[in-house]
Amino acid sequence: MKFVQGTNLSDIWFDLGEEKIISISRQLAELESKMMSIAFPAGGSLYYTEDLENAAGSASWPTRPGITLEDKRFCVGPDTSLRLWYGRRSQLNIDRGPYESAKAALVRGAEKELAYLRRFGRPLLPFQRIRREAYKYQEQSPSDHIENLDRYLLIAPSLIPRNPALCRFRIRHPDLQPGNIIVSRSPDSNLHIVGLIDWQHTSILPMFLLTGIPQQIQNYDDIGSQTMTQPSPPENLGNLNEAQQSREMELYRCRLVYYHYIKNTEEYNKHHYAILTDPMGVLRRRRRLFCHASDPWEGETLALKVALIEATKNWKILTGEGSPCPVVFDPDDVRETMKLDVEQKEVDEILEACGGVIGFGPEGWVPAEHYEEAMALSKKLKEDGLAAVESEEERAQVAAHWPLDDMDEEEYM
Repeated sequence: MKFVQGTNLSDIWFDLGEEKIISISRQLAELESKMMSIAFPAGGSLYYTEDLENAAGSASWPTRPGITLEDKRFCVGPDTSLRLWYGRRSQLNIDRGPYESAKAALVRGAEKELAYLRRFGRPLLPFQRIRREAYKYQEQSPSDHIENLDRYLLIAPSLIPRNPALCRFRIRHPDLQPGNIIVSRSPDSNLHIVGLIDWQHTSILPMFLLTGIPQQIQNYDDIGSQTMTQPSPPENLGNLNEAQQSREMELYRCRLVYYHYIKNTEEYNKHHYAILTDPMGVLRRRRRLFCHASDPWEGETLALKVALIEATKNWKILTGEGSPCPVVFDPDDVRETMKLDVEQKEVDEILEACGGVIGFGPEGWVPAEHYEEAMALSKKLKEDGLAAVESEEERAQVAAHWPLDDMDEEEYM
């Protein structure tokens, strides 16, 4: 890693005017186009060849070597995404070589999690404590997640696009957000992207698994963004109070960033844009089947099951196949699952609101200088929450599973 002279974009992001937002969006699209044009012979993680050779003797390292690139200093080796091989998952004696096909990239994470659950799996409470009430504070069996992983592996081969270009291995920055973008200001006050940071756990994957709108740019729930209407500044701001003005300006900013990211991607990264706007690609991306099947099991299988249900409902669009979906859900099971999903989404919104009151950042942290204040607010929030509970039994449950308290995460690793 080398030192990059510049300013973190997050430090000035909310002070940028429309012109600079458009410029940054264009530069991001151009950078992504350069990255996604680089061809790799396989998927996984990028290594210095010497490092992979030196590590090959380790007992915990995979025996299958990496695939050397044209520049012999580098090779593609095992995927080191954190969710795949941390904690007890690092002890699994299964294939960890590079992905040599799109199918291998699709199924390896699910196979890893199946191996983990069969060796180490035991009933667990959901990791997200605020979500435990919906399960009546009961530990959940890993068998349900095993069943859904088996379902995923049944349909995974059908998720591979017929277009070979979409199956070629490419690389992309995993978290394009202002905090990972370094900019410098030229003498004429224009901003130029001079570096991207936080590349750790970057995976080389088939193109169809890499595409998508960066998380902090997504604005899927806004109708104006989905219709791709060019946003206009809010009118009559002077008639609104300060809080309303702030909300309207934030909505405008979200629409502006989303719109210009898409439009610049269309102009500068046409292949990526084509996949973004393809109905089958949207289903793969939005339902996140691949990600949910690879994610570590944390006492819930709901996200994967909902994604599987949506896949069965949209099977023909998703796969373009005339053959029936090999996975079938009972209608009553579907109704109960989707009802639970709605309830848990409401719970997640409550937790997000609590974090906003306390001052949590997007990853659940606060700056060190605000720690004591945040802890005091957290304590007050808990006291108010317990005071609002009517029965002693419920009060004990809420106290034992309060979402903002410390917890031992060892059993989930």
